[in-house]
Amino acid sequence: MHKVKELKIWHKAMDIATELYDITKSFPKEEVYGITSQMKRAAVSIPSNIAEGAGRRSELEFRNFLNFSNGSSYELDTQLLLSARLGFTTEQTIEHLLKEIDELQKMNYALINKLGK
Repeated sequence: MHKVKELKIWHKAMDIATELYDITKSFPKEEVYGITSQMKRAAVSIPSNIAEGAGRRSELEFRNFLNFSNGSSYELDTQLLLSARLGFTTEQTIEHLLKEIDELQKMNYALINKLGK
């Protein structure tokens, strides 16, 4: 079992989710149950899966939840790019968040590899 609040990756994931919520405040109201909702679920899923995995008994289970978290990060990355294509936001607005997601994915792979040893 790992202390989730001591994990840098969990803190980064929490920051990503918070930033995503800020960005989607300006999205069209008719998208509240569409892409906005889907993006929020993906963003919340990232730190949630890290936390759930950290609370498991084995390294294998933790790695599995890190993989789920990583999948959600790729989902969010795609949804951010799609939202820019649809004109709900600009590439400049999401640029920082996309970089943060990329960094999180690298951290995730590194932690998975570390736990696998």
